Amino acid sequence: MTVKREPALAEVLLKPLVESALMEDLGRRGDVTSQATIPADMQAQLQIKARQAGVICGMDLARLSFALIDEKIEFVAYINDGETVEAGAVLATVRGNARNLLTAERTALNFMTHLSGIATDTKKIVDSVADYPAQITCTRKTIPGLRIVQKYAVRCGGGRNHRLGLDDAILIKDNHIAIAGDIKTAIEQAQQFAGHLIPIEVEVDTLAQLEQALDAGVSLVLLDNMAPEVLLQAVAMCQGRAKTEASGGITPETVQAVAKTGVDFIAMGYLTHSTTALDIGLDFSA
Repeated sequence: MTVKREPALAEVLLKPLVESALMEDLGRRGDVTSQATIPADMQAQLQIKARQAGVICGMDLARLSFALIDEKIEFVAYINDGETVEAGAVLATVRGNARNLLTAERTALNFMTHLSGIATDTKKIVDSVADYPAQITCTRKTIPGLRIVQKYAVRCGGGRNHRLGLDDAILIKDNHIAIAGDIKTAIEQAQQFAGHLIPIEVEVDTLAQLEQALDAGVSLVLLDNMAPEVLLQAVAMCQGRAKTEASGGITPETVQAVAKTGVDFIAMGYLTHSTTALDIGLDFSA
């Protein structure tokens, strides 16, 4: 069986994130602990190990963490992003100046544990709804500055991305409707603005709003905070008229009930704001 692998993000996108994280950690004086306890010329070899089973993500960020501290550090990866490993698996070996290895350690692991946690939980959720047509997507509820890599981690776990930013698509939400006056006016104004290249999605809270949105000709509706029994009715109303996306506080415990309603997409902020970090460590290798 061929496993589809998510293309790696370009280094030019990752480097500013790693530089910022390293500068935050180094402060004004650098790693004073390593300077105080380890001879300046000592060499060492360490292994990055998964202490839990899961989907790995963030290998390039880890590699850059070491390279930006010391370009002479050798980083040998044994795993690619998106691969599933068992507890105890060696993900990479790093060799070089001991002080510099330890200086970069926390930044490398912070990226890997966080992103691997997202990828791992995303895969669990995707697998849990595999019997249904719904596709799992993330949202814009991300940590500022880390959106691009958090959304990459979702893809590594088999999920899909919703908007990366406000300029991707028009998503008319409740406050847009309230300020515009009504749902029909908001949709008409959006259609005049969008042209043929910008997609339009409309958030609805009730079946009455949904009917108005469908009558206005939208092709994608966001069904917000609807109970499964209401979602069933909404999906039936949209058949042949619009794609459906459920959202609103959906968790791993409730996602199957939502998927059973037949919605096309399930948007989960949980993927980027509530997943658990995967335990990954850097161990000394004699």
